[in-house]
Amino acid sequence: LRVPGTGRDLFQVRGEGGDVRVVYSPLDALHIAQQNPDREVVFFGIGFETTAPPNAMTVYQARKLGIKNFSLLVSHVRVPPAIKAIMESPNCRVQGFLAAGHVCSVMGVGEYPELADRYRVPIVVTGFEPLDILEGVRRSVLQLERGEHTVDNAYPRAVRPEGNPAAQAMLADVFEGTDRAWRGIGVIPDSGWRLSSRYRDFDAEHRFSVGDIDTREPAECRSGEVLQGLLKPNECAAFGTTCTPRNPLGATMVSSEGACAAYYLYRRLDITTAPLEASPVA
Repeated sequence: LRVPGTGRDLFQVRGEGGDVRVVYSPLDALHIAQQNPDREVVFFGIGFETTAPPNAMTVYQARKLGIKNFSLLVSHVRVPPAIKAIMESPNCRVQGFLAAGHVCSVMGVGEYPELADRYRVPIVVTGFEPLDILEGVRRSVLQLERGEHTVDNAYPRAVRPEGNPAAQAMLADVFEGTDRAWRGIGVIPDSGWRLSSRYRDFDAEHRFSVGDIDTREPAECRSGEVLQGLLKPNECAAFGTTCTPRNPLGATMVSSEGACAAYYLYRRLDITTAPLEASPVA
């Protein structure tokens, strides 16, 4: 709700009387549409490959049940094209990737070996517990020290090499690839999904003719440089002043998983220190 649009965010829209609701599943939005046949219900489908399958299933169910007043505004993105775009940036400083375990649990790891070979970077699949992250970093560093660049699955308890075939089949049926604009980076070719022609009637972008809206990023936001490892969040002039988790300017401050949000929560301020005085021994 706090993601900034060109002029306002959804919190402001709701404050002005708009019917904006938070649901715990896209199927909840479908149920709302069933219960309110005289109103148009639009579900905002966002996220990486992890959230895409349930959203695809919801559109599949809407078509199967003949629910005409439900549509999906799709803003799904894919990880591998983003890795490619980052690595091909002329000023890229990234030396390795921790591949998100929840994404790989859906898609598997089949797209990553070619990227590791092409860009000569280790890609280690990790989970989200502290020890998972540390193990992923450890394995990445070991590869860098050895001059290796392979795909290493450090999260086998959740990730199979082939991923989830049923989820992949649903994605292939409902979605098709498309170019997608990324906040702070720009358009990355074939980095997103949109509804396929079979489900065009449930595409909110098509139904409400909003596909040609030109969105603008705040000029002072430097999240693209943060994403590419060119800038630390606290080196941005807007960090902690005009850009905070409550009033974010860019993607890296919007999500609690973003680098800027993490720096904001855990950052260490410059504190003047003095030598400790010797304390008397009791």
